[in-house]
Amino acid sequence: MPAAGAAELRENRPDAQREPVMDDLPSFETHRVDNQPPPFEPRDLWADDLALREAVAREGASAFASRLAAYGALAGDELYRLGFDANRDRPRLRTHDRHGRRIDTVEFHPAYHRLMEAAKAHGVAGLPWHEPGPGAHVARAALSYLHHQAEAGTSCPLTMTHAAVPVLQREPRLAHWAAKAAAPHYDPRDIPIADKAGITLGMGMTEKQGGSDVRANTTTATPRGDAYALVGHKWFFSAPMCDGFLVLAQAPAGLSCFLMPRRLDDGDRNAFRLMRLKDKLGDGSNASSEVEFTGAHAWRVGEEGRGVATIIEMVMLTRLDCMLGSAAEMRMALAQALHHAHHRRAFGKPLVAHALMRNVLADLALEAEAALVFALRVARAVDAAPHDAGEAAFARIATAAGKYWICKRAPAFVNEAQECLGGAGYVEESILPRLYRQAPLNSIWEGSGNIQCLDVLRALAREPGVLGVVDRELASAAGTDAAYDAFVDRLRAALAATGEAGARRLVERLALALQAAVLLRAGSPVAPLFVRSRLAGEHGLAFGTLPEDADVEPVLARAWPA
Repeated sequence: MPAAGAAELRENRPDAQREPVMDDLPSFETHRVDNQPPPFEPRDLWADDLALREAVAREGASAFASRLAAYGALAGDELYRLGFDANRDRPRLRTHDRHGRRIDTVEFHPAYHRLMEAAKAHGVAGLPWHEPGPGAHVARAALSYLHHQAEAGTSCPLTMTHAAVPVLQREPRLAHWAAKAAAPHYDPRDIPIADKAGITLGMGMTEKQGGSDVRANTTTATPRGDAYALVGHKWFFSAPMCDGFLVLAQAPAGLSCFLMPRRLDDGDRNAFRLMRLKDKLGDGSNASSEVEFTGAHAWRVGEEGRGVATIIEMVMLTRLDCMLGSAAEMRMALAQALHHAHHRRAFGKPLVAHALMRNVLADLALEAEAALVFALRVARAVDAAPHDAGEAAFARIATAAGKYWICKRAPAFVNEAQECLGGAGYVEESILPRLYRQAPLNSIWEGSGNIQCLDVLRALAREPGVLGVVDRELASAAGTDAAYDAFVDRLRAALAATGEAGARRLVERLALALQAAVLLRAGSPVAPLFVRSRLAGEHGLAFGTLPEDADVEPVLARAWPA
């Protein structure tokens, strides 16, 4: 007779209770997923953005629409996904190899290199230089805006590489550096540039004791033949993995600009040491460092003693990219909030159907569109600057005003978008925590808010024609909205009379008026509500405080196509 099983023996015991079988138990399945949005990606960042498409056409870059469409699809899919890996696995500094040799290299996740490769190949850095023509700067600005939405950290070396080209083009002996920086090729190898089709460029401007006051720099540049030897340090040495760097140092005639290569022509390392990588709040995929120069070889760019004047054109381009970057962060944060609100239900209906949530989303959409259209208007001025003195003057002051205001708005904007998602917007699987850490950077980089405001005051007081071009720009929208006209009348008086202590308030009002002028001239459906809320005072201190009777449907429809 076969032996009884354990269960059978238990059941045959007189005092035993029968153990329940699984069919008798309630279901323990708890992970039913509903009322959650689908994945955000893949999205077509170009097709989804009506305001971007209109602005590109309005500012003269329609010829590049197919290229922008291709990059918008790429950025919203592959590059968006790669951005998570590039930021999760941060750059690592290797000062020495396993044999003890000094190497001073930075290692990156492969996702970083793919992001850089795609950006360079599509013209995010260099399009106006290797394909010059009408609208090229506007198209490049739009490419940068699309790229930054997917991954912000790579924008740092891309921006510096792009902005350095016109500075280097003025030095015939450095023409090959300019050409390779502009080229649509990416090569991360640490080798002399003679063996590369394309290069990247970084910057070393600020020092511990000076910060924005670069004239306090102590790094010295001693003539050595037709070059110089640099000795000193940089407190922020941006993108230390690049092939070359624009550096400010004190030459015999004063503060001057230099190009310092990573590798010398014979392949040897240049005489500088990376001391550490900065442990930053955001910008995780990008490396920023501290460096010491120990007789580093460098070539002068521009005249001795004219270092600040030499890099001023570069700074204008990098500040434009600060505007674009903050506008891009706003757009991505808004897109995440809208995506969530259209798919998430609360209290019996979609979030986007609740009146108060619609007020918040519409308010964010107003801000995002105004930031974008103003940045692309400045890009058109940069396009025209070489042959139009008025547009050059406008670019000079509008870049400073726009950088101040748009970059100031981004952190609060991203936080409001996070709140639309609730706790889901606070966890790392969402892109919003990364955007929130990134958002303060652009208001600090390339001159903090006070520096921008002082630049605006300086331009108004010292540069002939600047006040006139500002007045012309504001007058271009006159008569389209009575509240706008009244605001501009008050602003004109302030432009002529404001001192340093009132500079922030003045620049804020100037930026708002310039944003409104672009929207009104374009006949944008969002223009009346922008003027009413931002210029006429019908708005609180937080987002989501549009007038209760405001028609927000046209704003939301533009921001997120069905």
